[in-house]
Amino acid sequence: MNIDEQVELLMQGTDYGDEELKKSMTAELRERLLIAQKENRPLQVYCGYDPTSTDLHLGHTISMRKLRQFQDLGHEVTFLIGSYTALVGDPSDKNKARPVLTEEQVNENSKTYAEQAFRVLDKTKTKIRYNGEWLSKLSLVDLIRLGQNFTVQQFLARENFSKRLEKGEPIYLHETFYALMQGYDAVAMNTDVQAGGSDQLFNIIVAGRKLQEALGQKPLVGIITGILPGTDGVQRMSKSTGNIVPINTGADDMFGKLMSVPDSAMGIYMRLVTRWSPQEIAQIEKDLASNTLHPRDAKMKMAQEITSIFYSDEEAKSAQENFIKRFQQKEIPDEMPEYNLQPNQTVVDVIIANKMAESKSKARSLIEQKGVKLDGEVIEKDMPFPHAGVLQVGKRKFLRVK
Repeated sequence: MNIDEQVELLMQGTDYGDEELKKSMTAELRERLLIAQKENRPLQVYCGYDPTSTDLHLGHTISMRKLRQFQDLGHEVTFLIGSYTALVGDPSDKNKARPVLTEEQVNENSKTYAEQAFRVLDKTKTKIRYNGEWLSKLSLVDLIRLGQNFTVQQFLARENFSKRLEKGEPIYLHETFYALMQGYDAVAMNTDVQAGGSDQLFNIIVAGRKLQEALGQKPLVGIITGILPGTDGVQRMSKSTGNIVPINTGADDMFGKLMSVPDSAMGIYMRLVTRWSPQEIAQIEKDLASNTLHPRDAKMKMAQEITSIFYSDEEAKSAQENFIKRFQQKEIPDEMPEYNLQPNQTVVDVIIANKMAESKSKARSLIEQKGVKLDGEVIEKDMPFPHAGVLQVGKRKFLRVK
């Protein structure tokens, strides 16, 4: 790749929330790449991960995908485990203080992090470090001197802090230490580039760059990635909402969950999770827009690509074949009549209104014979119509109830 192609790839899927800031970071990234090329040296790139739980889901791996892109372009990547920052707790995406973990909890959670990260990163090209290596050596005076570079107003301006302030909810002093600690990580490693999600914007762009400049280093380039929505396509992927795609539950499970992602979220999944280039993604979206590619087929292609990252190509292919056997070969048609549910209608009422049975007695008989399903689930008795979905009566009659 030439420099422009590298910049386009590395900036793919970024989200700064401000177009001018994005332009500035893009220009700085291009400059760093040119200097590295001229001096024939790799850029020093890192992302930090606080081991707050033992298992990772797809949302955790977005910044790892960005690190892998830097690795593939020949740069030096550090996978930093936040053994010390995890003791404080990152308030960046929280509307309340995060519980402080014990050293024992952090050490236990750390054990599986690197192993799971190597599903994305090249193990032979990855440095693993723990930020306790330098943060544990900071004295109280050192911390005070770091704090001299920031104002209280800068912290209170952060959206999550300002909301809590408006509601009269507490903001604990230790929460402000987190940004100082993460900023010092960049100083300790003399970082050229730091990757992280958009919830890390303050920690990377403000704290990291400011501390580096204050301590005589060239401010890093922040590669700020978008946040991956969960399988609902709307809310951030999170265990608390149950919309996650775990990376350790098997190829079949991952493929199936990816196929449940709404069509509207495919673009961000392609940009944040796949190994596809901007040009490949643009072609898929062009084909979708021109109706030469069916959304289902595009999603299947995406699901196989993502699954093959975490498992083998053979396992991903097998997962696709198993999915087709389980779901597509149930012969549920893509096209079917639609019906707007009326107030107080029962299952039998809907069947009769759409002439899916000759009489109410025939409809009840079909229900008793387990011949009536809603979204694949057998309806056991006549009842108020449960919810919107695909109603199947017998083997060949389908109705989309809205």
